[in-house]
Amino acid sequence: MTPQKGWQRYSNTPNACHKETKFIITHPFHPLHNQEFDMVTYRHNWGEDRVYFHDHKKHLISVPAYWTSVIPEDPFVKISAGRCFFRVEDLICLCNLIQNIKKELGYKDE
Repeated sequence: MTPQKGWQRYSNTPNACHKETKFIITHPFHPLHNQEFDMVTYRHNWGEDRVYFHDHKKHLISVPAYWTSVIPEDPFVKISAGRCFFRVEDLICLCNLIQNIKKELGYKDE
C-alpha cells in the first residue's frame, strides 16, 4: 500500500530502499574507520540520513550515512584522490556565505 497524497513521511520511518545488511565506516577520522558492521536500520533523522548499527559492545550507534559505504563516494572526491579538499559546489556555497556575512556586517565589495 502506498501513502496517499498529502501524507507526510515521518523522520523516524525506516527507509526500505537500503537492503544492504553490511557496511563499512569510510570517514577517515572516525574511530571505527574501515570496520564492517551489520546495519540495523537506515533512517532520516535530525535532518540527515543516518545508519544505525550495534558496535562491538552491543550499543546502538548511528552515524551519518555519507560516512559509510552505504552512500557511494562522490565522483569528484574519488577522481581528485585527495589532491583537492573541497568540491566546486562546496566552494561556491562558501563564497556565497562569505558574501552574505559581509553584506550583513556592512562591508563593501572590493
